[in-house]
Amino acid sequence: MRLINVEAFLDFNAGKLGQMRSFWWNSTVPEGGVQYMDMEGLTKMDVAVRRQIWWRSGYYKIYNSYLQARHGCLRWLWVDTCCIDKRSSAELSEAINSMYVWYANSDRCYAFLHDIYTTFLPYKPDNVNFTKFNGWPKWFSRGRTLQELIAPHDVHFFDGNWQYITSKPESVRALSIITQISVDVLQKGLGWSYPSVAQIMSWAADRTTGREEDRAYSLLGLIGVHMPMLYREGKNAFLRLQLEVIRMINDQSIFAWGWTKQTGSASGFLANDPSDFHDCSNVVRMVPSDVLEKYFSKWKLRRLVSVEERCQTFSVTNHGI
Repeated sequence: MRLINVEAFLDFNAGKLGQMRSFWWNSTVPEGGVQYMDMEGLTKMDVAVRRQIWWRSGYYKIYNSYLQARHGCLRWLWVDTCCIDKRSSAELSEAINSMYVWYANSDRCYAFLHDIYTTFLPYKPDNVNFTKFNGWPKWFSRGRTLQELIAPHDVHFFDGNWQYITSKPESVRALSIITQISVDVLQKGLGWSYPSVAQIMSWAADRTTGREEDRAYSLLGLIGVHMPMLYREGKNAFLRLQLEVIRMINDQSIFAWGWTKQTGSASGFLANDPSDFHDCSNVVRMVPSDVLEKYFSKWKLRRLVSVEERCQTFSVTNHGI
């Protein structure tokens, strides 16, 4: 795991921050992310090339994250865009599989809502200002940000000018309205509320990712499974995720998805996409013994021990499940 040393970042940019602030506050920040290779090479570049990186929108976010970390007396900062060397498939795979734990162990996370310029989060869809994102700010429509919201105990939200809006503990009800995630999950985490796999999938149903495979990969930490990254596999990534859930977790809500107006019905026993779970937000997890006790009398239960055992596990073969 690579981290930015907050004090070292200050020392490196000493004497230049005033110039950068002047540019950012008086101009439109150029588009462009900053990756690990850019940060690694900053000290070796000539000034002209370095300025081109300083003026990117990605560096603007890193710099403002640094300011918040310094203000919060934090020594280390992790930014997903520049702290992962994406040239290494092994490092990228490790980061994606570990990201949920990293967020959960953080002291604080910062969320930059670039398309908000108010002092509060919206409580109802705004199809005028957020037409492309189901009426909500873009940050809440991205697949990757789902674990950024759920895993950490403290998230600070900032508007397009990096002015503080609110925190996760202060706005759980607004966040629940926006995301359809229960207040219990937002307040106490997954370990306490123990949602079903189908519920977790439903939270991602309307979210989008830059690459199709990330629809599946962004759910790994939330569900609690691990698998290697195979970019260019397309929709097969979500199939692999479901097979890994079946292999590792005894939760039959994985089969609770069904037909929706948006997607129609899938051609197989497993879902094609998280959107197939759109209407599963109220599907709760039940253990086999609870099911048997609910639907069978005590005298019948004595004869169904073998049935309960068969409910515990199942396997996937080339003949089906």
